[in-house]
Amino acid sequence: MNALQFQKKLLAMQENMMNFALMLTANRDDAQDLMQDTTLKVLNNQEKFVDNVNFKGWVLTVMRNIFINNYHRVVRTQTVIDQNIDVYNLDILNDSGFDSPDGSFQIQEITGAIEKLNNELRIPFSLFLSGYKYNEIAEKLNLPLGTIKSRIYFARQELQVVLKDFRKD
Repeated sequence: MNALQFQKKLLAMQENMMNFALMLTANRDDAQDLMQDTTLKVLNNQEKFVDNVNFKGWVLTVMRNIFINNYHRVVRTQTVIDQNIDVYNLDILNDSGFDSPDGSFQIQEITGAIEKLNNELRIPFSLFLSGYKYNEIAEKLNLPLGTIKSRIYFARQELQVVLKDFRKD
């Protein structure tokens, strides 16, 4: 696939990318940022795409990985705080990917909601957020693939109900 075909294919996916970004972020502005980051990363790594691979799957996997990496970065900045540092003058906002104190509060709320899930849902969902694929989670937990997919789906459903106030679309 030449560069022009690649770019046309990527442009044709913008609606799918936006829908997936909204599902991940539950916020239109964050979704647009995630979509832009994904588009740039995909264009910068065009040579890594193999023609016989599902293009849509490849692009959405890149997006999911960017989202997960950003999430982990935020969690790290919130959990590793030296007690000897002046907390009021920390420059956390520039590192977190969130542009307001509300953004970091929301991550704490989301993390808390995930932790409140029962183990049956929380463990597979957390592994999925950590970047494991469904089949890897199934193998790790010694459960059927369909069970893992169902549990992750139900975890998402439960989180959408608990976190319904975070949706800004």
